[in-house]
Amino acid sequence: MKVLSVVGNRPQFIKSGPVAVALRDAGIDEVTLHTGQHWDRKLSEVFFEELGLPEPAYRLDLHTADPEAMRPGIAQAVERERPDWVLVYGDTNSTLAGAEAAAATPVAHVEAGLRSGDLSMPEERNRIAVDKIAALLLCPDERSRATLEAEAVGGRIEVVGDVMADACFRLGPIARERSDALRRLGVEPGGYVVATIHREANVTQSERLARIVDGLGRVEERVLFPAHPRTRSRLGPLPPNVLLLEPLGYLDMAALSSQARVIVTDSGGLQKEAYWYGIPCVTARPSTEWKDTVELGANVLVDDDPELLARAVVEAHMPENLPPLYGDGNASAKVASALHASLAPA
Repeated sequence: MKVLSVVGNRPQFIKSGPVAVALRDAGIDEVTLHTGQHWDRKLSEVFFEELGLPEPAYRLDLHTADPEAMRPGIAQAVERERPDWVLVYGDTNSTLAGAEAAAATPVAHVEAGLRSGDLSMPEERNRIAVDKIAALLLCPDERSRATLEAEAVGGRIEVVGDVMADACFRLGPIARERSDALRRLGVEPGGYVVATIHREANVTQSERLARIVDGLGRVEERVLFPAHPRTRSRLGPLPPNVLLLEPLGYLDMAALSSQARVIVTDSGGLQKEAYWYGIPCVTARPSTEWKDTVELGANVLVDDDPELLARAVVEAHMPENLPPLYGDGNASAKVASALHASLAPA
């Protein structure tokens, strides 16, 4: 069996790491295509180096997030490789382009069935479109399965857990051991806040980004703010407690996030990682696809309200006796098994 895996941005590189190992262990030949949606070295190459990912067989190097620009190159790779599956991850434009370019080749979608309910988000529209195309829908939880069943999708639905959990559980301890990020930045465990803001709705609307930064400035603690280049280009003057950082590799970011007192983010991936690390999360969005984290009290939605953001950071805590969410750290092996099981939709 041959699988063409389409990746293009930082979270997809992380997710693809444990899946690549599981595919290899299952005897599945994987060919990786990197769309170039994230092309900055700090958002791309460093992950291949740190996580030991196989070199992509195809690099489109398009330096764009436009799915129309990605589709022809992906389609050519599909035609040349003739894979049994095109494997796509998450909700990015690379995900959509990979699914649409697969043509007659069956598509497997990792993180299928997630919904925030906010159709103004391009990520939400991508999720829905890809789930309509996919022949195999690989869900992180039963909520996602129920969503897909209610939408009457045509593909086969399987709950496998979250492949990012596989990476988090295995690499988190390694990151804390190997990274010297806390020492370099002069912070102690539990004595700082980590913030990441990169979603299109927050970054392209300057007034939203300014309100979020205002909220970070009202926090009394040191705020470490690793910024995506797009975010950095739109930032104005920062409050004195906010330390702007270059984008971090996976190990440094995992070390900082897993030892912060609070995480402030608009990233879906970091909301989950915060839960797995046992760190309370404050999410600068009006909605989230990871609803369980909010319902359990481990995550608070504050949108772009600076006062709510600052208050949520002060009050943030992890409730006791939280259940495990999104799998047991063996999702990647279940993905490989699901791919082996059948090439036909249900």
